[in-house]
Amino acid sequence: MIIQYFKIAAKNLRARSLRSWLTIMGIVIGIFLVISLLALSGGLKQSIMSELRMMGGNIILITPGEDMIMGMMAGLELSDRDIKAIRRSKGVDSVIAMPWDMEVVRHQDSAESTILFGISLEGGLDILQDDMGWETTEGEFPRPGRREALVGHLVPRDIFPEMRIGDEIRVQGRRFTVSGTLRSLGNRQDDSMIMLDLSDYRAVTGDRDGASVVMARAMDDFDVNSVVQNIEDSLQETRKRVVGQDSPPFSVIASDTASDMVEGVMGILQVAVFAFASIAILVGGIGIMNTMFTSVKERTREIGILKAVGAKKKHIVMIFLFESGIIGLIGGIGGVILGIFLSKGVEFALAQNGAMIPLEAYISPSLVLFGLSFSFIIGCISGYFPARGAAKLQPVDALRYE
Repeated sequence: MIIQYFKIAAKNLRARSLRSWLTIMGIVIGIFLVISLLALSGGLKQSIMSELRMMGGNIILITPGEDMIMGMMAGLELSDRDIKAIRRSKGVDSVIAMPWDMEVVRHQDSAESTILFGISLEGGLDILQDDMGWETTEGEFPRPGRREALVGHLVPRDIFPEMRIGDEIRVQGRRFTVSGTLRSLGNRQDDSMIMLDLSDYRAVTGDRDGASVVMARAMDDFDVNSVVQNIEDSLQETRKRVVGQDSPPFSVIASDTASDMVEGVMGILQVAVFAFASIAILVGGIGIMNTMFTSVKERTREIGILKAVGAKKKHIVMIFLFESGIIGLIGGIGGVILGIFLSKGVEFALAQNGAMIPLEAYISPSLVLFGLSFSFIIGCISGYFPARGAAKLQPVDALRYE
């Protein structure tokens, strides 16, 4: 019977091909939006979370401004006095300041604007290696006082394709030797940076004070949240509050807390994305319902003949449900394919244009299965009420229908 239902549904769709394809396009657009937006937002979430999970549980991030992201984007910095206060805080094991700036870097005959960042190799390299999981794929980490540089994973691939370990780079007339290539950190921005010893960075950029990001490692026998509070208290004692504001202009957050916050925010974003995209699917579902009601009116005599020869109500319902379900499923297949193409196209375009956004489309089998099953279910639901109406028709009335 299932094969017969399918044959009847396919025959009816072919007989009204234009109307069927226009109805299918409504579902295609809805599923296309859902798949592409969920894939891109899911990829963004995966990239950010993978980077945060690289940090040890005892790592604390300190940034200027009341909001961590906005403070960094605004170019605010913590002063050296702030950094000294962080070091004095009870429970802090070690601290690294990470200032960064955009500079023109020269290699052989090429010159490119590249992000430089500095850390104290003597006091902070162990945090990057032990707690952040940084390691080299070629060469080794720079040594203090040797004017060496560590380049990100993409620097010798995309920025300076001819670069090799041991080559020289020039920044503001100063020469540095490339000591190693860092393993990929999971996003284009970090993988495109060049690391210098803090003293070399200060000499090159002329930036003698402060840092936009500071990382502190809590001692093993201290609770991380207690250390966070101690750092906040120390910073409050060393700087004046901004007039008219109730909170100090800095953010102190543990890596685990940051991961939970980002996961929660991204989860809400994905729910919002799905809710907005579902509106398009709802419109497509209404289109299917309209098509099926029209089909019932056009095939009233056919329904009467089927019931006259012994077809039961459930048979009539199944015929129309199969028809609406096929419309939804075909629309789902088209929407999934277009959604995958769009999300991968956005990922490729950002990568080719050098965008500093950790965005990678996340296409999982469960997402594809969700798109197909959701479209099929929407099709069946949209076709149920017209199908039930068709099943209730009396054979005599249906045969007399003009």
